[in-house]
Amino acid sequence: MPPYTSLAKTIAAALVLCATTCRWAIAADPPGIAASEFIFDKDAPTKSCHASTLAQTKEGLAAAWFGGTAEGNKDVGIWVSRAVNSKWSAPVEAASGVQPDGSRLPCWNPVLFQPPDGHVLSKVEGHVLSNVEGPLQLYYKVGPNPRAWWGMVMQSADGGKSWSPPRRLPAGILGPIKDKPVLLGSGTLLCPSSTEDDGWRVHMERTSDGGKTWSKTDPLNDPGTFELIQPTILDHGSAGIQVLCRSKQELIVESWSHDDGKTWGKFAATTLPNPNSGIDAVVLKDGRSLLVYNHTPSGRSPLNIAVSADGKSWKAGPALETEPGEYSYPAVIQTSASYTSATRGSGGGSNTLSWTRRSWS
Repeated sequence: MPPYTSLAKTIAAALVLCATTCRWAIAADPPGIAASEFIFDKDAPTKSCHASTLAQTKEGLAAAWFGGTAEGNKDVGIWVSRAVNSKWSAPVEAASGVQPDGSRLPCWNPVLFQPPDGHVLSKVEGHVLSNVEGPLQLYYKVGPNPRAWWGMVMQSADGGKSWSPPRRLPAGILGPIKDKPVLLGSGTLLCPSSTEDDGWRVHMERTSDGGKTWSKTDPLNDPGTFELIQPTILDHGSAGIQVLCRSKQELIVESWSHDDGKTWGKFAATTLPNPNSGIDAVVLKDGRSLLVYNHTPSGRSPLNIAVSADGKSWKAGPALETEPGEYSYPAVIQTSASYTSATRGSGGGSNTLSWTRRSWS
């Protein structure tokens, strides 16, 4: 396998905008792709970056990722960029792993989440937010490695321009591990999470009081059957809540809950391949589910879209990346109809995706 090219040359965070009205058929020039752009290119602030995440705020789109000299190095922090007047702002380091004694640990896997208006997720002690209705949330991890990291959270009342001081989550709570949480109809924030210190195991975390108190399930899978991390949540309403998981078994693995995510059924393999790489999914406004993943049992190219009416039967959508390289750790959201002019989507909102992009030299 050839070495990676420098990310300063190729760019790690790419953004694709895909209209919901597109025809879901694979083609050399994928239909439905409204626009494709880099968040940054030759002016990369770090040598490497990974694990991008997206949210739509009142001010526009916000993106975050972790970046530094290399994944796991102590200089890796959380970087943020905002789409301002249809142009991405220069990336800014919003969080670092600097400890009280001055030492520094790497940051990992940021997750942005924008609560709807009227939902207040906890104020940070000692920091008064100018707008406490639905501040933008930034969850991330700090620690020497994924087996020993812990969860952190910050808030922004201005769409990601400024941030509250970071706050460590309660012991044992990691927050959403890679993919966005889902706000259930009950008002509970359901966070897909996982651990790697005793085998690969997924669990759910939840808060119903704006982050003041948290609870979590026991591990949901048996690593002896399926080794799973980084679940993504699909809320199908009365049909139940579904999680799709990254696995070491070369397939995406699923489970369903019918009690608001409190208990979960037996995990089962889907027919969708997974090369031990991150995935993300979203329930669209029309009720369909959209999944972004690598449709291959090995490697991280191609990067694909699949669509389902029920979360069980999936149809192929556009292949977003097909060239040799690594196209991984996607994030996907559906933006509101009011934002389609900025994303150049068509009526009804658009699906906004980002992923790590590394081409071979």
